[in-house]
Amino acid sequence: MDCETDDTFLYASITNISEMGIFVRTTQPLSIGTRLTLRFSPPGTGGSYVLEGTVQWINEVRPLHDNPNPGMGIRFVDLTPDDRERIVGTIRTIAYIRDAPVRSN
Repeated sequence: MDCETDDTFLYASITNISEMGIFVRTTQPLSIGTRLTLRFSPPGTGGSYVLEGTVQWINEVRPLHDNPNPGMGIRFVDLTPDDRERIVGTIRTIAYIRDAPVRSN
């Protein structure tokens, strides 16, 4: 996934997605309140997204503590009804792929 602001470009991994937003794993989170453009193509969906979001919270890197998932929570903003419907469909597809039974030969 790519995250872009007026003066920053960040490549990071999505570890959680909902119809309201995403969690992006990164050791270099942006400041709370930062508005950014999100570009991502979820695996197995055949589609891509370009959405706007705002950093809502940060899970900071804590070198001396156990923090396996540093990053930032981003809330989608200005979603159209079609975008929201596509995101819900993507979530269902990802859940189906993840929960599909594994065939053994």
